[in-house]
Amino acid sequence: IGVFGLGFAAGYLVRDRVLSSEQAIRQRETAAAQEQDSTQNTERKVTRYEVPVDDDPSLGPADAPITIIEFGDYECPFCRKWYVEVLPRLMDKYPQKIRFVYRDFPLTSIHGNAMPAAEAAHCAGEQDAYWQFHEKLFSMDLGLSTEAYRQYARQLKLDMDAFEACLQE
Repeated sequence: IGVFGLGFAAGYLVRDRVLSSEQAIRQRETAAAQEQDSTQNTERKVTRYEVPVDDDPSLGPADAPITIIEFGDYECPFCRKWYVEVLPRLMDKYPQKIRFVYRDFPLTSIHGNAMPAAEAAHCAGEQDAYWQFHEKLFSMDLGLSTEAYRQYARQLKLDMDAFEACLQE
């Protein structure tokens, strides 16, 4: 009777544990199915804001299905990190699907070189070298200074008289 009783009691414990495990699995499956149903039945509302591109410099096709507008600052380390590490991967992975627009947003209260750098980039842009100059600025090879902008312009073989005149304006 002792062994039989022990075996009988163990059987009840195991049976209850198996049943509760099966019930827990069924409950999880039911909850997952209900969640999937509710996700499929409710449309996500996406608010789309039209942000004009204006005449800001852009890369990629004008009719790309995705437009990314960066409000950037040449002295911002996070803007540099985005430009060096993230943007090239996106443009390589999704060619012809992304239009990238750079909009100057210099934080002059903390980045004293950001505004002059943006102006220098637009001066290079007047000679169709905006993106090459943009890349030089984010490379930080020479830093950000008036002399650095002149050296970048020389490296890009820009018309130095026109570049200097533009910087003075």
